[in-house]
Amino acid sequence: MEDAIVKAAALLGAGLAMGFGAIGPGVGEGFAAGKACEGVSRRPEEASLLTRTMLIGQAVSESTGIYSLVIALLLIFLFGK
Repeated sequence: MEDAIVKAAALLGAGLAMGFGAIGPGVGEGFAAGKACEGVSRRPEEASLLTRTMLIGQAVSESTGIYSLVIALLLIFLFGK
């Protein structure tokens, strides 16, 4: 019985980790892309610089989503078996 509760809690925790862990990067990347589009519309000659900077910022933002994926996978494969 205890084993089933631990498995259920691990799988629920993995789902919550991915759910909440994906909100931040999703909002952050969308905000960055929107601001980059605004910047390109104001100064088209700086499009390559803005795009490069936006992509670096999105990569940094996505790292938190990857951390939550790692935690979710650890919960599934270490405790969910």
